[in-house]
Amino acid sequence: MKTELILVRHGETDWNKEGKFQGSTEIDLSQEGIIQAQFLKDAFKGNFDYVYTSPLRRARQTAEILCQDAKDRNPAAVPDLREINFGAWEGLTITQIREQYPSEYLSWRSDEGQGNLVDSDDLSLRSAADRGAGAILKLAEKHAGKKILVVAHGGILKAALIGIFEWKMSMYHRFFLGNTSVTRIFIGNSQLPILLTLNDTSHLQEEYYPPF
Repeated sequence: MKTELILVRHGETDWNKEGKFQGSTEIDLSQEGIIQAQFLKDAFKGNFDYVYTSPLRRARQTAEILCQDAKDRNPAAVPDLREINFGAWEGLTITQIREQYPSEYLSWRSDEGQGNLVDSDDLSLRSAADRGAGAILKLAEKHAGKKILVVAHGGILKAALIGIFEWKMSMYHRFFLGNTSVTRIFIGNSQLPILLTLNDTSHLQEEYYPPF
């Protein structure tokens, strides 16, 4: 029995463009983010069986656009798909975090086991990885043999991948998921998750590619 998980990061926001950590802060899609989601909708053509989303607005807005060609499928919010709570770092850029929290930032970047956060409800990247991986694997178990679309955030999706594939926590800083990127996971008879594609943004026209 083949189960496919389609993990999608939400479209761009103004804070994405400015390089700010968003976390649990509610930010709407920018006009560019709406266009990115529309490109992905056209690529998907409603080819999925179930749709789940983070409860945060930017993810819900993206999921709703993706469902426009699939009127009988409505996004269901899953609380554990919410973005990582970055605590005191929300609203800051990497440069500002590095300057204002130098020791905490270095520890967060280099820690292979936990990746502690500052004043965060999530406490660490490890906690977020357990939450995200658990939520996604529960959906795969619930809808075995189906194609499941999951719309969430760059941080929690990266953490979830670390949890699913049992990578070191420092891997969080070694790969990127762009806005409306698609990452596909296949679960077959072996029941072992297999990573098929990572950070696919081929549906976007060049001017809407996410910046690195």
